[in-house]
Amino acid sequence: MFDNLIYVLHIVVCLIIIGLVLVQQGKGASIGASFGQGASGTVFGAAGKANFLARLTKWMVVLFFITSLVMMFNSGKITASKSVIDSLPTQEVPVIGGAPTTN
Repeated sequence: MFDNLIYVLHIVVCLIIIGLVLVQQGKGASIGASFGQGASGTVFGAAGKANFLARLTKWMVVLFFITSLVMMFNSGKITASKSVIDSLPTQEVPVIGGAPTTN
């Protein structure tokens, strides 16, 4: 149940981040203000919309990283801590010429 909630939250946050990035204007879009398309009469003010969207994007990215870390830690639950080497078949090495002698 908890895992499904994290997966759904992660996907919703991903879609919100994509939408926020697509809505924001780039740095080169400020040339439109000289042709009458300025943002001086918007609800958020001249630069308020950009600051609001940037802050919202930042917090969505933080939430994205948190959900990513939670999913990573949840997927790391290992039931048995066995090495891969332990599962390899063992083989007896034949001794040629009998047992070694000691002096």
